[in-house]
Amino acid sequence: MAQPLILALDQGTTSTRAIVFDLAGQALGEASRPLAQHYPADGWVEHDAQDIYEAAAQVMVEAVANARADMGQIAAIGITNQRETVVLWDRETGVPVHRAIVWQDRRTAALCESLRRQGAEAHVTEVTGLLIDPYFTGTKLAWMLDNVPGARARAEAGELLAGTIDSWLIWKLTGGKAHVTDATNASRTLLFDIRAQAWSEAMLELFRVPRAILPHVRDCAGLFGETEPGLLGRAIPICGVAGDQQAALMGQGCVAPGQMKATYGTGCFLLVNTGETAPVSQARLLTTVAARIDGRTTYALEGAIFIAGAAIQWLVEGLGVESPAAAEGLARRARPDHGVVLVPAFTGLGAPWWDAEARGSLSGLTRDAGLPEIAAAAYEASAYQTADLIEAMASDAPDAFGEGSELRIDGGMSRSPWFAQRLADLTGQRVARASYEETTALGAALFAGLGAGLYPDVEAAAAARPTTEPSAPALDPALRQIGQARWRDAVRRVLSHG
Repeated sequence: MAQPLILALDQGTTSTRAIVFDLAGQALGEASRPLAQHYPADGWVEHDAQDIYEAAAQVMVEAVANARADMGQIAAIGITNQRETVVLWDRETGVPVHRAIVWQDRRTAALCESLRRQGAEAHVTEVTGLLIDPYFTGTKLAWMLDNVPGARARAEAGELLAGTIDSWLIWKLTGGKAHVTDATNASRTLLFDIRAQAWSEAMLELFRVPRAILPHVRDCAGLFGETEPGLLGRAIPICGVAGDQQAALMGQGCVAPGQMKATYGTGCFLLVNTGETAPVSQARLLTTVAARIDGRTTYALEGAIFIAGAAIQWLVEGLGVESPAAAEGLARRARPDHGVVLVPAFTGLGAPWWDAEARGSLSGLTRDAGLPEIAAAAYEASAYQTADLIEAMASDAPDAFGEGSELRIDGGMSRSPWFAQRLADLTGQRVARASYEETTALGAALFAGLGAGLYPDVEAAAAARPTTEPSAPALDPALRQIGQARWRDAVRRVLSHG
């Protein structure tokens, strides 16, 4: 009998992708569709939820065909998704009443500022682990209810349903039989009590969201429902769900306290597993659900770096460097003691600085500094920002960090062994590059395999990830400290609050 396979559906911000995995974590076939972006006003970002569903159905069929498998071999489906993006739809017809409002959307900035001025943020953070920001789902949903004609009355009458993209896809794939989400996605809404593991009545009242429109919250691994038989040729159980960063945490095998991963794309998301402790951050990091399995919740601290790979793109688009590969080639040629510091605060600074008004700077220039040194500084900025986050996380959750901790990395910048070594040198951490880049989809597959009983426990599932030999720090610690002091001095100079 052919071995069982797992189908992962990865619904991201710019594309919808499906990948077929075997139980050893090997990708056998995939398919993807780009996702159109809609910008109806300045700072507004929307997606067509129906387009997302139709693309999801297509890529799942194509991925199985590309894997030269058949649907009979698919034992389970795992779903991972762009977090915080919200859909509001008609319970009877399944038609969205508005385009999905994307996590990047800033239309509720004024509402968030009003709530902060009222002093609501401390209580919100205590309950949800989050900050009041348009990034999260709650204020987006409130905006829909207030601005789509008749939506609030219809919601209160039980005619509408709401959820993040995972909820929408599950509802559609099961033919409207399951209105569910998982604990990781629920923890990104501003509406969920992360310690009680339930929707918070206080948050629902604050953000004016009717409880009846929200999905049931389930573990990340378990049965969420079965696909309609006509959709994929047979009913297939959906057995794993997690938001994209938490899925990547699983895909990187970070299932024990102190294990951490960073995804280096346009920006960078760094998460560290803190076990069953949900620490309260003093550095305004986010406390979020890492996973919930068999009713046991584990947590993570999360920090966001606004500009990572985007600094390399700035070299290409702003300074005329030919390509990202050429930028790395320049950086490799830089003098080791060049002293140039780029603070890429093009859109402000994220954690742990949280200064939206900060702007970028280039300092330490001398007559013999040129493009190689500037390129090196662009890469080093990601390393120094990572070091700042790790220091803040270790301060917030000292019990989660032990000797010999390792940073597991993925995303576009992680393809470079040179960058991995530079990251290790400047952070003082061992750095392991993912040998397989699609760790988010892999994490969804591992959750689904766990939920379907294909792995005996979470450790066995995590062990299925492909591994690489880590890069150990090779820089003299005294030189690392000089570099970090130079970086922090440059950061202080760009902060808007002095």
